[in-house]
Amino acid sequence: QKALKGNDNCPASVRLGMGLCFYRLGNTDKAQMAFERALELDPRSTGSLIGLAILHLNSGDKDKLIKGVKLLSQAYGIDSANSMTLNHLANHFFFKKDYQKVQHLAQHSLQGTEVEVIRAESCYQLARSYHNQQKYDQAFQYYYQSTQFASPSYVLPHFGLGQMYIFREDYANAALCFEKVLKIQPNNNETMKILGSLYSQSDDSDKRDQAKSLLQKVTTQCPKDIEAWIELGGILQNSDVNEALKAYNTAAQIIRDNIHEDVPPEILNNIASCLFQLGKYEECLQHYETALDYCKRELQNDEAYLSAITVTITYNLARLYEALHEFGKAEDLYKAVLKEHPNYLDCYLRLGCIARDREQIFEASNWFKDALQINQDNADAWTLIGNLHISKQEWGPGQKKFERIIKTTNDKDSYSILAIGNVWLQMLYQPTRDRDKEQKYQERALAFFKQVLRQDPRNMYAANGIGCVLAVKGHIREARDVFAQVREATAEMPDVWINLAHIYIEQKQYVSAIQMYENCLKKFYSYQNVEILLYLARAHFVCGKLEETRRILLQARHMAPQDNLILFNLSYVLRHLATNTLRDEKSGLEEVVSAVRNLELAQRFFTMLSKATERQKYDLNHAAAEARQCTDLLSQAQYHVARARKLDDEQRAIRMQQEKAKQELENKRREEEELLRKEKEEKHQAMLVQREVYREKAKNILIFAEEPEPPKVPKKEKSTDCDSALIPLL
Repeated sequence: QKALKGNDNCPASVRLGMGLCFYRLGNTDKAQMAFERALELDPRSTGSLIGLAILHLNSGDKDKLIKGVKLLSQAYGIDSANSMTLNHLANHFFFKKDYQKVQHLAQHSLQGTEVEVIRAESCYQLARSYHNQQKYDQAFQYYYQSTQFASPSYVLPHFGLGQMYIFREDYANAALCFEKVLKIQPNNNETMKILGSLYSQSDDSDKRDQAKSLLQKVTTQCPKDIEAWIELGGILQNSDVNEALKAYNTAAQIIRDNIHEDVPPEILNNIASCLFQLGKYEECLQHYETALDYCKRELQNDEAYLSAITVTITYNLARLYEALHEFGKAEDLYKAVLKEHPNYLDCYLRLGCIARDREQIFEASNWFKDALQINQDNADAWTLIGNLHISKQEWGPGQKKFERIIKTTNDKDSYSILAIGNVWLQMLYQPTRDRDKEQKYQERALAFFKQVLRQDPRNMYAANGIGCVLAVKGHIREARDVFAQVREATAEMPDVWINLAHIYIEQKQYVSAIQMYENCLKKFYSYQNVEILLYLARAHFVCGKLEETRRILLQARHMAPQDNLILFNLSYVLRHLATNTLRDEKSGLEEVVSAVRNLELAQRFFTMLSKATERQKYDLNHAAAEARQCTDLLSQAQYHVARARKLDDEQRAIRMQQEKAKQELENKRREEEELLRKEKEEKHQAMLVQREVYREKAKNILIFAEEPEPPKVPKKEKSTDCDSALIPLL
């Protein structure tokens, strides 16, 4: 402006500079005037032509778009080597999908300039043309080159490079690219959605929280963005199922109200999955059936994709039937999927789990091995086989399976590391353990639990395991503090409830332990867990409540008649009850006879248990010792029976004497009462007679004679003599 004031005939470049300044200031009208004036002064000013072209192209008006392209063509005709012109023409042909021209123009632009900002634009045009042609290696190369030339505010190549990293499954570098974009454009919805999706796959809980925040921001800024609601539902499904269900339902409602189409089966499947997690099985079944109907109806339109979706929904429907305990239907669906897709590995695993739950261990193992035929390194299959070994107390084979998983995953599988820690911990509770090696077992278990915590500081199961090791070492107070912290972190982990109850037992707080066991049974297992019933029975046993202990063990026996440990404990309690009864000199004959029968029963059970051939959860030698002790007690049974019979006879004689004396007293009482009754009756009759006499006398007294009327006296004349007024005496 100073130059213009000093010289009205300044060259066109001054007007061009002013136009660029106005453009950067956002004053497009003055910028257009400046560019037009510059063209009047110099019709061959390519900069002015490009400036005007950009203004027209950015206007959005169709006529101006055509005019803008013509201006670019005019600039190209004047200077075919101008890199800015070449870049803008490349951008024009990109939208016309003429990628050969885009690459030709952008290459010439890249070779014809040393200005890094322009070179960044040229590389970007090349990259996105290759990107659209699915030539991802060339696209990656030019996106990366563009980011090296670009200014910090030019984020388009970072966006494209992030997409290439996603294609290469390099999610960490992809996230870095999109973070740079978001830093410059903090409200860009597309970037926030992509970053939210990337963060949601992270193992870092802070990243997952950040993903949730980003997607919630997108749904707030654009409440009708279906993709954002679906992504948000996917993130929330692992932390807040109710909110995830709301997100999926919102997406479905937008589709119905705004797009006026049926809800796609993918969203119906996700809604059903949330309902499954919430235990709403009937609604879940309806959504799965609706999704399957949609797939069957639209199958001819996209057979490949909808067939794949149908397989997933069918698998999920089978899982639902498992939850509904309709195992026949579940098996039929799994086998139907395998018939069409023999390599669907999860179906083999679920069929194995169904067989395992039926105690068909051999069949379950075969199903898991079939899964390994498909994928020899599948961690889930090896985990299930390892758990089968551990359930049968085959610690060595089970440990080897988990060690194989750890080796395959480079020590990153927390579940397997935790499982091995639990194996070493279980060795401390075996009846036949080597007590000289207890210290070594404790240290190994502790080392594995610490390794899990180093990988995942919030792993509550590892913390719970450390508490168990502390308890075994005798650090009861510290163990209780660890269990209490875990329970504060989550109330949905039954193991920590059980361990806290164990601690109460060690501290001889039996009432608190019993309450904790019962609350755990009620909250998590609906009173149907045999293991916790055994713990509860033990709490009552140490509390001295043997009858209640027997009742609980009988309940567990009904639930798991094949469990020999329950039978061992029940026999042990029967032996104690019988011993207490026999030692009590006041026990009656009926109690002693019942005790002898229980003792005989316990003796038979212990004898049978001591001859078991398979690995058991109790010590066979201990069972044999208990059987011998029962035999010794039974050898003294006749003495106890005779003593009880003698005591019973004496008590019967005493009772008879007491009854006789009582009867005599009762007879005497009745005789006395009869005499008293007769006396009262006689007195009553005498009183009635006397009353009649008095009544007759009273009648005579109350009868009066009628008095005669006095004679009439004739009237006489008055006399003054006083005596004349007297009535003569008769």
